[in-house]
Amino acid sequence: MNWGSFLTTQLPTLVVVIVGVPAVIVGYIVAGEFLVRRLPDAARPSVRPWLWVGPALFFVAAFLVVPAILTAKASLETSKGDFTGLTNYARQLGDFPSGGAWIAIRNNVYWLVLYTLFVLAFGLILAVLFDRVRYESLVKSLIFMPMAISSVALGVIWKFMYWYQPPGQIQTGTVNAILTGLLRTDPRIWIQDPKVNNFAIIGAAVWGITGFAMVILSAALKGIPADLLEAARVDGAGELTVFRRVIFPLMMPTVVVVGTTLVIFALKAFDVVYVMTGGNYDTDVLANRMYKLLYFSGNTGGAAAVAMILLAAVIPVLIFNLRQFRAVEARR
Repeated sequence: MNWGSFLTTQLPTLVVVIVGVPAVIVGYIVAGEFLVRRLPDAARPSVRPWLWVGPALFFVAAFLVVPAILTAKASLETSKGDFTGLTNYARQLGDFPSGGAWIAIRNNVYWLVLYTLFVLAFGLILAVLFDRVRYESLVKSLIFMPMAISSVALGVIWKFMYWYQPPGQIQTGTVNAILTGLLRTDPRIWIQDPKVNNFAIIGAAVWGITGFAMVILSAALKGIPADLLEAARVDGAGELTVFRRVIFPLMMPTVVVVGTTLVIFALKAFDVVYVMTGGNYDTDVLANRMYKLLYFSGNTGGAAAVAMILLAAVIPVLIFNLRQFRAVEARR
């Protein structure tokens, strides 16, 4: 490594990042407080919150609102900037039901339903089963461990897990090795077979995120008063009745919040699909289709149209999630 070249080219950037950014933050706080203190006493309580929220609003506008507006504008134009109206949307949605973006929409529906339900179900079951047992911390740590793996690494791992060799050869993929060695059935082409590949990819993603749902739901479970559960058991209720009549209703607000968060994750699914199949073999999803249109086809307008379709699907879930957060806070 040429340290002289590094110091010449990168040192000014490092100095700006290490020294300049904190200096700007401190300067903003000091200058803002100085100006607020010069205001009349009655005006300070209404101005000071905007002083602290202002930078966050600026970054939200710069990195979310403005790009969303520009994307909406690009979805109505050609790649050269000529206005085309809704032509890009018509091209993406015109070949119903098996062309354009419809395959991606169908697969996103699979993700939306199966991914959300299985993660919630497994997370809730694991949270309840391992609650208040001696080895709780150890087991939950092992289940949560896949969260430390990036989605790209997860896709690579499960691509090898599903690896296929023709019948009669040694199966190096774990799943097919189990099928042929223990169940005595023929190996399956998990990734390339359109009948099962979407479900196989969703299964890999479920494995990676179940720990997240389990930890959140476990925290909600521990918030239920123990004397309430004991009272139900003293009254003769079995464990299933206690779960159905006491635990689950009290956990419902958390279940809804986790579920809507998982819905957003499902709608934005990209990296696992990109790594495992690249969207081939009828596994495409909206985010991956947008990526291919933009970077492989150079179709800026089409990519922007798919992005707006995805945004339109996510916004209602975000609004519902926000309302659930407010409802949970109101109950406290």
